[in-house]
Amino acid sequence: MLDSVAELNPLEEAFAGNLLLKTVSQEIRELLLAVGERVELPVGERVQTRGQDVEWSYFPFGSTMISLVVQLSDGRSIEVASIGREGAVGGIISCGHAPAFGDARVQVSGSAMRVPMEAIERAKRQSGFISNIFCRYSDYLLAQVQQSAACNALHPINQRAARWLLTAQDRAGDRIELTQEALAGLLGVQRTTLNAVVRTLQDEGLITIKRGRIIVLDRRGLERNACECYAAVEKHFAAVIGESGSGNSG
Repeated sequence: MLDSVAELNPLEEAFAGNLLLKTVSQEIRELLLAVGERVELPVGERVQTRGQDVEWSYFPFGSTMISLVVQLSDGRSIEVASIGREGAVGGIISCGHAPAFGDARVQVSGSAMRVPMEAIERAKRQSGFISNIFCRYSDYLLAQVQQSAACNALHPINQRAARWLLTAQDRAGDRIELTQEALAGLLGVQRTTLNAVVRTLQDEGLITIKRGRIIVLDRRGLERNACECYAAVEKHFAAVIGESGSGNSG
């Protein structure tokens, strides 16, 4: 006899581990189970490419993190938002097939449930709750992009790095599988600049670096070093979505 429901259906873990999926009704759950598939996403994989139609929605769970990245013509790029087990990537906030404005790249490898866009649109039509929670999620994602724009323009790199690590710890746990080079790219700075910031955080006992891994040792210390942006985005998420999908009023 199998030990768990997750062994009976590999997608059950997605419904338990992704906040948006956790809130859906049994009817919508069955609709998505019928067409969804579990995928393992390696670091660097693009699940959305600028200029190409969005055909799939990805619901990360576990430690998976996906970054929405804007790249300029000179090759420089920067992360404008990140998505983990609290949300989804691709088609959630659009209406039907539409070209992606930026890339969506996997930063921390892991699992996701992949659902065709047609099924997402059908779920929106069938369920007022689904339509509402996706609308709420789009509001949260826009807030994250807005806060990132302000943060990238006005806050020093040490505060921005601490903010990013806090967000990553929320999703991936204390051990974040990410190289310093990748983090420098996400923050839009040179590797040498980030090295100095990481060295300071290590000297203060807040993090330690292993091969291809950043380990958080002192969360409260990171919170003291981070700018206001982390708390602002988290507060807005609680207000518009929260555990119930209906925000603080739910």
